[in-house]
Amino acid sequence: MAKLGQVGTGASADRLEELMEQRLRRGADKAAIDRRIWDLFGEEWAVMFTDLSGFSRQVAEFGIIHFLQVIYESQRVLIPVIADHDGIVLKTEGDSLLVIFRRPERALRCAIAMQRALKRYNRRKSPSEKILLCVGIGFGPMLRIGDDDVFGPEVNAASKLGEDLARAFEILVTDSVKKTTPGIPGVSFQKTDLTVPGAKAAWRVKYRL
Repeated sequence: MAKLGQVGTGASADRLEELMEQRLRRGADKAAIDRRIWDLFGEEWAVMFTDLSGFSRQVAEFGIIHFLQVIYESQRVLIPVIADHDGIVLKTEGDSLLVIFRRPERALRCAIAMQRALKRYNRRKSPSEKILLCVGIGFGPMLRIGDDDVFGPEVNAASKLGEDLARAFEILVTDSVKKTTPGIPGVSFQKTDLTVPGAKAAWRVKYRL
C-alpha cells in the first residue's frame, strides 16, 4: 500500500519506462508491447510548435537580458491567446512553445490569432524589440505521456516546420491539418515544395494579417 502515495504526474512516464524495458528484453514480443503502449498512450491531437525568427542573431547582438525580455514578452502576449483557443502548453524551451489542441481547426485559428496579436504588439516597438513568430502545425495519432511530452510522426513534422522552416509571420501545416480543417473564411492553403519527414506534404497558410 505504501506505493499508492507515490503515484503522481510521473505515473505515465514510469509506466512507459516499464514497457520499454520489457521491449528491450531478449525474445520480447515487440508487436504486442507496441499495441499495449498505443492502447495506453495513443491519442489524436493537433500539435503546434512555435519559434521566434532571428532570435540567435538578437542574442548575439543585444545580450542575454534582451533574450530573456523577449521570451517573457512573447509568453505574456501568446499564452492568453492559446488559453482562449483551448490549447494546452506542454513545454516552453527557450523561445519555443509546444502546444496541443483537440482539433486542428482550433490550432489553426489560434496560430492566426497569435500572429495578429503580435502584429498589434509590434506597432509600439523598436525593431530590436519586435517579436516575429514562426508556427508549424501537425495533426494525427501520437503518444501523449501525461502532461510532459508527445511523440509521433506529426509531432516531428510540426517541429521541423515551426522551428526550422517557417519564417516570420508564417504558418506552415502538414497535409493532415489541411485535409481535416473545415473551411475558414479568409483562409486558404498554398502547397510548398518542402520535404518534411513525417508528413506527406507541407502547406503554407494564406491569411489576412
